[in-house]
Amino acid sequence: MFTEIKSTKMQQEQCELRSFGSEIGGLTRSDGSATFNQGDTTVLVAVYGPGDVRQNKEIIDKATVEVVFKPKTGLPGVYEKSQERLIQNSCAAAILSALHPRTSILIVVQVIKDSGSLLSCCINAACLALMDAGVPMKYLICSITSALDKEGTVILDPTDKQCKDAASVMTFAFESRKQNIITTSLSGSCSIEQYNTCLAASKLASQKIFAFYRTSVERKLSKS
Repeated sequence: MFTEIKSTKMQQEQCELRSFGSEIGGLTRSDGSATFNQGDTTVLVAVYGPGDVRQNKEIIDKATVEVVFKPKTGLPGVYEKSQERLIQNSCAAAILSALHPRTSILIVVQVIKDSGSLLSCCINAACLALMDAGVPMKYLICSITSALDKEGTVILDPTDKQCKDAASVMTFAFESRKQNIITTSLSGSCSIEQYNTCLAASKLASQKIFAFYRTSVERKLSKS
């Protein structure tokens, strides 16, 4: 089942989120899966585990959280590896890995289409897939990308063209309990005031993503 929510206007910053939607549990051979789209950016995530872990990656007191990032075409490069690390850090912060020591939780991220704000889309898809797999978590996580154009205007959930034309692009990942930041990525340059403006706009927008998570899971369970 595909759930969709329309774009939400950010009243304070006069910015918009593109329409976003999800499909939970579409894969049958994984323990959990989710497809998440933001505008035309679409990502499919599969979660495997907790399961057996290779001896060289075994951690005595907690699970090993691994992320494999697969671009739409070609082999992963330096950029893909950096995205992989950011996704891994975000997911590992949320997972109660101490409940499953000496196991592996594998998160496979497949890019279907990149039309901007890809990192946010990947983190959001990963959270839904972890929920579908029943992996215990301290909190949910969601991510918002914001950009500053050359005039200093905040653009939430920017497209690929907007990111390329922007003076600065920031991606934030928030946790659901107190909406604290767990991951930040920044490219370009901006002032502290501009950074705080983007942070405030992104934090406000994250409430819509968390609400969407609840709606998506409720609709999935109602059809079960």
